[in-house]
Amino acid sequence: VGSMAEPTLGELERYLEQHAVQHSLNAMLNELAELRPADPRAWMADKLESLGAQAGPSWPQPSDAHEDCTVQQMSSRWAGVCAFREATSEPPALHAPTPAAAAPPAAILAPAAAPPAAVPVENGAAAAPTGAASADKEAKKAAKAEEKRKKEEDKERRRLEREEAAKQKADGPVVPTVTLLDFEAHAFGNLLIQSHGTTEREWSRIESLAAGGTPSTTWLRGRIHTSRKQSTKLGFVVLRQRLATVQAVVQGKELTAFLCSLPKESVVDLCVTVAAAPVPIIACSRSDIELSVDKAFCVSRAALTLPIQLEDAGRSEAELAALNLPRVDQSSRLDNRVLDLRTPANQAIFRVQSKVCDLFRGHLLQQGFIEIHSPKMIATASEGGADVFRLGYFGGYAYLAQSPQLYKQMALMSDMPKVFEIGPVFRSEKSLTHRHMTEFVGLDMEMAFKDHYHEVLSVLEELFLSIFDGLNASCQTELAAIAKQYPFAPLRYSRPALRLRYSEAVQLLRQHGPEIGAAQVAALEAETAAAAAAGDTERARELEFVTADARAHLATVAGHKDDEDLSTKDEKLLGAVVGMVKGQDFYVIDKFPSALRPFYTMPDPEDPAWSNSYDIFIRGEEVTSGAQRIHDSAMLLARGAALGVDLKPIKDYVDSFSYGAHPHAGGGVGLERVVMLFCALNNIRKTSLFPRDPTRLTP
Repeated sequence: VGSMAEPTLGELERYLEQHAVQHSLNAMLNELAELRPADPRAWMADKLESLGAQAGPSWPQPSDAHEDCTVQQMSSRWAGVCAFREATSEPPALHAPTPAAAAPPAAILAPAAAPPAAVPVENGAAAAPTGAASADKEAKKAAKAEEKRKKEEDKERRRLEREEAAKQKADGPVVPTVTLLDFEAHAFGNLLIQSHGTTEREWSRIESLAAGGTPSTTWLRGRIHTSRKQSTKLGFVVLRQRLATVQAVVQGKELTAFLCSLPKESVVDLCVTVAAAPVPIIACSRSDIELSVDKAFCVSRAALTLPIQLEDAGRSEAELAALNLPRVDQSSRLDNRVLDLRTPANQAIFRVQSKVCDLFRGHLLQQGFIEIHSPKMIATASEGGADVFRLGYFGGYAYLAQSPQLYKQMALMSDMPKVFEIGPVFRSEKSLTHRHMTEFVGLDMEMAFKDHYHEVLSVLEELFLSIFDGLNASCQTELAAIAKQYPFAPLRYSRPALRLRYSEAVQLLRQHGPEIGAAQVAALEAETAAAAAAGDTERARELEFVTADARAHLATVAGHKDDEDLSTKDEKLLGAVVGMVKGQDFYVIDKFPSALRPFYTMPDPEDPAWSNSYDIFIRGEEVTSGAQRIHDSAMLLARGAALGVDLKPIKDYVDSFSYGAHPHAGGGVGLERVVMLFCALNNIRKTSLFPRDPTRLTP
């Protein structure tokens, strides 16, 4: 081999093609790499010999291995493979016997012009092939590459371990997921409530926790309002239940890390020890007690990022101005109403609303009323107006009821002398005012009377007074929570209620309205100037518009006629006048002009230009409209004809009075409006759970 020149690539290819061994050599190398025999050269020799014995093409003989440079190159490649696989020693140089064999191509056997000197051999081994040095170099390179790869893998592993350790440190300890079957064996964890069973836990409400005496242990479920990690082993959590908040102290490394890492608004179960607070905790509604957390379980983990923050949504206008903080606008609140409803003020508003319904129902039941439920899908507009919602109804159309008015009256004609209803009312009015919605809750009542419709009006007045008394007596906590964010003065009312005739109310407006209205305009001008001086240009522009509007309305007050309709601005100004002159926020206006009332309103017996009708007002805004109804079918038909009202679509209603009818009267109350005005709120959407108006149908 030493005297043989290195064959060219072309000569090698021709040789392999001549003997048709390319595929077999590739297969043999693959098999060699897979089997890894102890003596690869002997294995290759046996393999070549077996191949040469097969019929077919002329295979190289074992003797060729000694002189064939291709075989020598295979040996070098094998050495590289072994080095790459971290073989402990390099295989010896290939050596094979030299029996007679078919001669290789002459071009390959041709000696070089000047053969090199013979290379000494040791232990009878053949001289190292010419490519051995190159193979050693490749093997070392491969070994270095493998070593580098291992170092990179080790570096990446350590990096991932560091990241995981940092994440665990941030997330807190490893938190077990437990159920009601095994939670008692843990001090903390994620508790999946899947109704596995019941427990013997004793539960308490924050507002009912005792402040004095021996410390006691109980369970509380609430929301994480805020949390603060003082150190690795000490933290503070404010727990919230509806309107109530209380501070809890967390101790211990793992418990502190777990509880203080939970997102705000997460729902938790805490086993706590209750004790008197060493100093009042003014940030909590229960400032007199402090809790020590013994166990903590997360029932529901809130999202890390909330669309609105409850701290921002719960601040008063004064606090926002003092801290120069942005205001959560009404649209954002309503878009995220579920979160907005969690603020203490909103929690209180809807407890007050619930109480209004309870007091309304309770008072009327005591007076002998029965509760009814009238249909909300009807065949025509319930009061003959155009502001109705139409919907498909089995090939035809139906309409959503504007009120239960007609059905209340028909119920009375069925010998139910006193009825009331609490239910939804639908108005298809494209009005985007502070007091209108397309759906609201109606509190309706209707009753028969003996002599005069004032019998019914007195029942209505006393109904409102009992509601006001009940709210002031039983909702002090709720009213205080509302006033904290939306300050308001207590409602002023008297028993009996202040009652004015329509003409008297207009006279009060003409007499005192200009002076009181001028003072209101001056206050608006001062507020506009203050907003401009503070750089609040948007607020200043808004106030300029309001001021201009108030100034324009003020110019019309002195000339208001006795029978002229009271606009919304007139009503607001009249409310201020009555409050200033009469010292009352709740009052009744009786004897409205007939032209301003529905067709079924009974005319005044002395002057048909006026009617037996009334409105009830709170803080200058109407909350109830009512009247004596026409119960004579002939008079009703004549009244409809005079006003051009087609009564054919409500024939059943008209016919009900032809079967014998009781004199009767009643009224309808807007629930959301009552709560809004009792608490002096500036928008009815604050008192509607999920408001509906011309621009909002979600959530």
